[in-house]
Amino acid sequence: MKKILLIGLMAATMHLVACQSPAQHSETTIQNISAAEVNNKLSTNAQTQLIDVRTPEEFAGGHLKNALNFNYNATDFEEQLTKLDKNKPVLVYCQSGGRSSRAANKMLEMGFINVYNMDGGIMKWNNASLPIEKGAAPTASKGITLAEFNKMVAGNNYVLVDFNAKWCGPCKKMLPVLDALAEKKKDKMSLIKIDADENKELMMQKNISEIPYLELYNNGNLIWKHSGFIDEYQLLKETGI
Repeated sequence: MKKILLIGLMAATMHLVACQSPAQHSETTIQNISAAEVNNKLSTNAQTQLIDVRTPEEFAGGHLKNALNFNYNATDFEEQLTKLDKNKPVLVYCQSGGRSSRAANKMLEMGFINVYNMDGGIMKWNNASLPIEKGAAPTASKGITLAEFNKMVAGNNYVLVDFNAKWCGPCKKMLPVLDALAEKKKDKMSLIKIDADENKELMMQKNISEIPYLELYNNGNLIWKHSGFIDEYQLLKETGI
């Protein structure tokens, strides 16, 4: 009798495991790939749907060839995504990777199967000197030259340079911190703010591919640099100004 019960229990257990097995699928995930990998994928897979989720103004300033512009911050963003084929690969990018990452997650929620996100955005693409296309909108300015920049940071006092952009969340968060610090240290330090979008050539020449990005100069010499958000306490601790 015990033997029969044992066999019955084993059979029931095997049946339960068999019923659960189909649910053990690996979840669809976003694949973060480098600018070089993006370039290779676009040249080898003609079915890849390329989406730029930046604003129209950013798109006009320079974008990847054949990219569609679906502004992530627009009210009709999700409606725009319905125009795509969910069963074909989708490659999404923005300026530095934040908006495209959120857009990629939204695509997964909507049922897209194969979603790629360009790690570091078009800033990494530009930094790798890969080709871009310009939109019809003219650029307002060529930006600051490297020679002009070097003149700006020369002098006896400290010069703190903030590389930022209007769309950058951490940049906005750090702005009042830097403004307050500049006011406190105005007797020995000046603050220079440089918009990354308006100074793409300078960003490439200085090999800057992430923002916010800070540099501190003294007597024209670079003495400290930092990538990413930093609070006032940590900045003062690291720089000693």
